[in-house]
Amino acid sequence: MGRPLIGRLVVVGIGLIGGSLALSLKAAGACREVVGVARRPRTCEQAVELGIVDRAVTDLGELLPELDAGDVIFIAVPTLAVEQVFAELRGRLPAGVTVTDGASVKGSVIAAAERVWGRVPEFLVPGHPIAGSERSGVTAARDDLYIAHRIILTPLKNTAADHLQRVVQMWQATGAEVLNMPVAEHDEVLAATSHLPHVIAFGLVDTLAHDAENENIFRYAAGGFRDFTRIASSDPVMWRDIMLANRDAILQAIDLYSANLSSLRAAIAAGDSERLMGVFTRAKAARDHFTKLLARKAYTEPMQAQEVTFIAQPGGAVSGSLRVPGDKSMSHRSIMLGSLAEGVTEVEGFLEGEDALATLQAFRDMGVVIEGPVDGRVVIHGVGLHGLQAPPGPLYLGNSGTSMRLLAGLLAGQAFDVTLTGDESLSRRPMNRVADPLREMGAVIETGPEGRPPLVVKGGRTLHGIDYLLPMASAQVKSCVLLAGLYADGETSTTEPAPTRDHTERMLQGFGYEVQRSGARAMLSGGGKLVACKIDVPADISSATFFMVAAAIAPGSDVLLEHVGINPTRDGVINILRAMGADIELLNRREVGGEPVADIRVRYAPLKGIRIPEDQVPLAIDEFPALFVAAACAEGETVLTGAEELRVKESDRIQAMADGLRILGVNAEPTPDGIVIQGAGEDTAFGGGTVDSLGDHRIAMSFAVASLRARDTIRILHCANVATSFPNFAELAKRAGLKLQLA
Repeated sequence: MGRPLIGRLVVVGIGLIGGSLALSLKAAGACREVVGVARRPRTCEQAVELGIVDRAVTDLGELLPELDAGDVIFIAVPTLAVEQVFAELRGRLPAGVTVTDGASVKGSVIAAAERVWGRVPEFLVPGHPIAGSERSGVTAARDDLYIAHRIILTPLKNTAADHLQRVVQMWQATGAEVLNMPVAEHDEVLAATSHLPHVIAFGLVDTLAHDAENENIFRYAAGGFRDFTRIASSDPVMWRDIMLANRDAILQAIDLYSANLSSLRAAIAAGDSERLMGVFTRAKAARDHFTKLLARKAYTEPMQAQEVTFIAQPGGAVSGSLRVPGDKSMSHRSIMLGSLAEGVTEVEGFLEGEDALATLQAFRDMGVVIEGPVDGRVVIHGVGLHGLQAPPGPLYLGNSGTSMRLLAGLLAGQAFDVTLTGDESLSRRPMNRVADPLREMGAVIETGPEGRPPLVVKGGRTLHGIDYLLPMASAQVKSCVLLAGLYADGETSTTEPAPTRDHTERMLQGFGYEVQRSGARAMLSGGGKLVACKIDVPADISSATFFMVAAAIAPGSDVLLEHVGINPTRDGVINILRAMGADIELLNRREVGGEPVADIRVRYAPLKGIRIPEDQVPLAIDEFPALFVAAACAEGETVLTGAEELRVKESDRIQAMADGLRILGVNAEPTPDGIVIQGAGEDTAFGGGTVDSLGDHRIAMSFAVASLRARDTIRILHCANVATSFPNFAELAKRAGLKLQLA
């Protein structure tokens, strides 16, 4: 066993919290000795008998002369008793000893320290373990209590780094996750997520205990009731102290809850089905994403925090009939326009990926009642163009650039301010391309450094229509301007330098809003209304592309992709693959909700390198990572130009793909606006190796497909964001014939 992380651990208060820390650290060999301090001699004896501590005393003062630098004192007494312990330490604590605590109210601890020492000493690291049990006292201690639980530390500016590090390492040794949080935020968060539920549970059980029929109530209560009221078994003394110590924050939480409860009562009394559905759907979403919705904040944490690695074994072929998820672009727009329509919009085929769910959550946060999604079905109770409400906090949009750019246009015409944030990848992407035309329309948009997120959209501004000539071919910019035009005086028009996807224009017309289109120009007038409708979202051609390329490069492949959208502004991948010699058949062509759809059959055929026509680039902008894999398997050279847009996607897709292809032995030379790839023809195209997807879902899936023509295993790092567009990719890929595993 190596050197212990800390010297001696002194636990003041040997109950569930302090005793469990002692047992955890002893089990981990993380401290030299554990000494307990308790008021009652019998508690000291039990702690020693149970092996919780090595020895125990009733007087903290007698231990202090023994302590050395590197020792830790953990104070695990009721919140209002912490000050008394501090008073015992004042003037008697040896240099280098760290003091930390487990009290539930950090503002109270800070105030106690200031009263005792006149300031918060640098050796004090306030903390709060988020763990508990129905049982309390010394006999309840467990060595596994903190495994996979969170420990919140609230260090101050003057907290010494060595003391903070010691406490972090101590808690990590128990198997806990350690987070830092400001003191005031901690107390507000805990008031809403811990203290208020205890108030409700204690109050509910106390109310029922006075009911003459309470015996039957408790006898026949379902498991859910028992689970919820379990916390009413907690230590009454501890909770009395917490209520008094965190009074202001708890009262604020109770007032908010009381107001919402009154509103819910009114809805029940009035038989208001829609308002009840709004409460219940928002509550379900909040519960499902509870760690992201602390303390009345909006969707505030990354949706894909876990690490995922693809391990793709070489060889194989793909076959069978497959239905890939719904079109992501249309899924976004169905939520946006359905929310702003008058009436109830029903959506089938909605993509339940993280990007589209971020859009859905944003509109829930703005007061829209949305049922589902369940198996791709969503029901949206529209609020009209002017019915959105200010969200309770910033709208977190994860990795979705579509959400942020289109929402910027919609929100520019609202009466309230809103902040749009995203994950690390989205926070690097340029937003002035939408902010600049919105400013021309009279919007007030603030961006972060270099025009990047977060975006702050100021409300209450009068917008006027503009005739906007797009400097680049971008469906997101075009859609942003047109959506802002819904709220603008006069006419708003866009003219694009090359065709881009037209889902916004088509869907606006599906909702009954007139859009005039002539060549590269689209125009609408403000002041109209959207009328609810039914939407059937076809399968996403961008997701289908991975299996189209897979079948095109792997000998023996024959795959049928069902119900795929073949919008002429999105069919560049079909045109490019056909130009390379791919065997592609479009079957059962039809139109669904104004969108052309077909079943796509792809069979293996040798490919040849080509110079990709620049007029096809905007029509296949999201499909190029997979097309680069096809190019590596083609005979001869493939050249792409005019695709600088690829450098500002979820990653710099030109550089990222070039780097990965080179690692796998492909001659790939990036250029400022494209790439030159030397194909292997019918020989093995790829070696093995480890490539980094940089968290870009399309790069991750493209290199998985490359394994079909590899000679060795390909490991693909940082694949969690595949869930943004294709949540069941791995499952479907294995069913089709790829040898893909997750790690």
